[in-house]
Amino acid sequence: MTAAGSRNNLKAELAQFKRRRIREEANHLFYRQGYEGTTIDAIADKLQVTKPFIYSYYKNKGEILYDIARVGITLSSEALERCLAIPGSSWDQLKLVVDEVTRIVVQNQEYIVVYQREEKNLEPEQARAIREQRSAFDHRLAEVLASGEAVGEFRLQDPPLTATTIGGMMSWVALWYQPGGHWSEAEIITHIIRSVERLVAVRGRQEVPPASRPQPEIRK
Repeated sequence: MTAAGSRNNLKAELAQFKRRRIREEANHLFYRQGYEGTTIDAIADKLQVTKPFIYSYYKNKGEILYDIARVGITLSSEALERCLAIPGSSWDQLKLVVDEVTRIVVQNQEYIVVYQREEKNLEPEQARAIREQRSAFDHRLAEVLASGEAVGEFRLQDPPLTATTIGGMMSWVALWYQPGGHWSEAEIITHIIRSVERLVAVRGRQEVPPASRPQPEIRK
């Protein structure tokens, strides 16, 4: 690599870092104060920079929101493709996807909550682009379900609807998960995997007869 190429790479990395820091601080403020209750001035003050600095990386507050809103689905889609690239049965792949994506939801909770709450403030084309990403995610998940159904590994009637249901189970964790609360990240992931296992009726799973099932613990 030439010296000029190295400098260009460094500039790109620095610009990416600055955009990420703006996005992170804006996300914290949007999460706590709401999109409409947060100004560019507030974001600049939090970062101890000027408004022109913010505008040199984002043309307006709406563009920052769009960048934030894409985080969850972008990370989830990347995780989905990684999991599906690993050889294994449909259930093996589905378990990996549920594990990885639920972990992403928990670890990026604020980003996902901001998207869910503030989608109404996105420009129509921005909201549509994210919905298309989400639809593509559901479609890929439905392919895994259909593949498992075709070989008798799963018993289900509507792979696309089931994929959407599983996606909803994972994404809604962001709205009720409490760090340090009753359930740990690992407990939540395990519970969702077991719920998905029941939903798709994995062949060979031993059902516990209803009468002998232990009563669930009620946490106070």
